[in-house]
Amino acid sequence: MRDVLIVGAGPTGLALGIDLARRGVDALLVEKADGLFPGSRGKGLQPRTMEVFDDLGVLEPIRAAGGEYPVGMIWRDGEQVGEHHLVDPAEITEGPLGPWMVPQWRTQRILLRRLEELGGRVEFGREAVGLDQDADGVAVHFASGEPVRARYAVAADGGRSVLRRALGIPMTGESVDPRPTLVADVRVSGLGREYWHLFPPSAEGEGYLALCPLAGTDDFQLVAQLPQDATPDLGLDGIRKLVASRSHLAPEQVTEVRWASDFRPRAALADRFRAGRVFLAGDAAHVHSPAGGQGLNTSVQDAYNLGWKLGAVLREGAPAALLDSYEAERRPVAADMLGLSTRIHRGETRRGAATSQLGLGYPDSPLSEDTRTAPSGTVRAGDRAPDGEAAPGARLFDAFRGPHWTLLAVGTDAALPPLGVPETRIAAHEAYGRGVFLVRPDGYVGWVGETAAGLTEYAQRVGVNK
Repeated sequence: MRDVLIVGAGPTGLALGIDLARRGVDALLVEKADGLFPGSRGKGLQPRTMEVFDDLGVLEPIRAAGGEYPVGMIWRDGEQVGEHHLVDPAEITEGPLGPWMVPQWRTQRILLRRLEELGGRVEFGREAVGLDQDADGVAVHFASGEPVRARYAVAADGGRSVLRRALGIPMTGESVDPRPTLVADVRVSGLGREYWHLFPPSAEGEGYLALCPLAGTDDFQLVAQLPQDATPDLGLDGIRKLVASRSHLAPEQVTEVRWASDFRPRAALADRFRAGRVFLAGDAAHVHSPAGGQGLNTSVQDAYNLGWKLGAVLREGAPAALLDSYEAERRPVAADMLGLSTRIHRGETRRGAATSQLGLGYPDSPLSEDTRTAPSGTVRAGDRAPDGEAAPGARLFDAFRGPHWTLLAVGTDAALPPLGVPETRIAAHEAYGRGVFLVRPDGYVGWVGETAAGLTEYAQRVGVNK
């Protein structure tokens, strides 16, 4: 029996596979397609996701594979009429600034390479068709081949998740926009790559067209809004006709269509993120409008939240009840991000500090405990643990990096209990103030106290020192 079976080798499944592999968990990924997703769809990586990728060991190749977002250039009647900035100025003072643009197909290749470096693998051409489970494990059945049995299974198989439907978990949501949207990766000659080219809707009622140069490639991502009753033509001739009708470009300037798809933007949230030994993650749990670049990022962070908990239960003797915190923490975050994506899509707000996801946390989690009577800093239990100087030439993020908890003492010489985790002491940090902080493996503060009184009991409850 496997420890974990992950169904779906998108960004969610691959990130979870990496996290489990580095923890020594026997996890298998299966994917119904014969290879990785070929398109650019989720191209925006937010600052918090870049921090996650740093911890998972893929930040350098991710940075090398992408680039910053270009300024938008608005066109009308073949003339450039003004610039448009994607993101409102935001005070992001830590970590890699973002968003960082990497086509989704390239992100997935990097994640797969990292997974294989750690000894993990993906079985392609394995279409899940159903499952059954009992008190000891889950058996997933496939269109061909033998079932796979594992102690836990994770449905990372997208918005039309077979496993979610097999579990009978409904999704509650709404149509964000009844008009279909066409998205494609195209080659375009004679169009500069220094701008994200924006063609607003015409007076005749035709929808917008956008051509974004995809960093690290020769492609543009084309996004076009179509009339409500339109049948999208995803072929070269159809896309050429669309581009010529909405821009100054000639049809023949679109030289190649490398990938194309269409969808109707919607927002939906699974009523539950867990059923017995099966967990929902990524699009299987929440489906976003692409506006604001929250879908892929929220999905990767589902995996990051779930990975350390599965590892703790399966390899470190933590109580199985720890897994209950996954839904308690991630479902409210997903609901908030769905609302943000929908507001951005409808033009009710703009991208800014909220879309960076650096401010997300778990203050109401059963794993968040703050025992201080008079906190001296701004960091609370459940918050993302901020970076800072740990020693000359070393950062706090260097201490946090890895699949472990970290015990941090700030501005205090309080005795620390022997929890068997790395310890770091720093003299001062404005955000932390003064106290003792136990930082979770996913970089969030679990426990805080003015001294270490009560820390040992907390650690036993969540399985830190089992």
